[in-house]
Amino acid sequence: MDGCSDAELVRLIQNGDQVAGSELFERYGDRTYYLALRDLRSRSDAEDVRAEAFLRVLRAIQAEQIRAPEMISSFILSTARNIILETLRSPLRAASGEVPDQSDANANPLLDEEVTGAIAHTLRLLKPREREFLRLHYYEELPKEEIARRIGIDQERVRLIKSRALKSFREIYQRLRKAVDTKGGVPSHKI
Repeated sequence: MDGCSDAELVRLIQNGDQVAGSELFERYGDRTYYLALRDLRSRSDAEDVRAEAFLRVLRAIQAEQIRAPEMISSFILSTARNIILETLRSPLRAASGEVPDQSDANANPLLDEEVTGAIAHTLRLLKPREREFLRLHYYEELPKEEIARRIGIDQERVRLIKSRALKSFREIYQRLRKAVDTKGGVPSHKI
């Protein structure tokens, strides 16, 4: 199943192949979980979002409601975002004044707090178009045609925007890291 494309997995699931459903979960389960964890800051809520998202996605696949099987990753992530919004708007959550568990906010074992803060600060300093491109390309993993459509540029310019966005990110991040190394802490002023 590792060599199967997303579109092939969708077709296999439509034909009742349960292993294909497990493979789809393996490919996108972690990304869905971390998306929910970032927004909800609760491990149990993130697990609930992931489970509900895949339940809805599998139902949509089985009902043959997927128009672009090759873009199933975008469908999974947008389904998860909708569930996150439903969770945030939940009357029970709002009425209880529930405050997210902050111990889960820094649960990413791959990045320490300082690096995470530096990356977030760097993203805020990017131009809006560059920030949007990086989100669409690396986070949502959209094809260049869809990125071009959403940003409002010609497809031929996608590579140029990518190059500029990465260069800007790298330069800002390096300046920020130097400032942190020499002064300690993330500077609050613009670099």
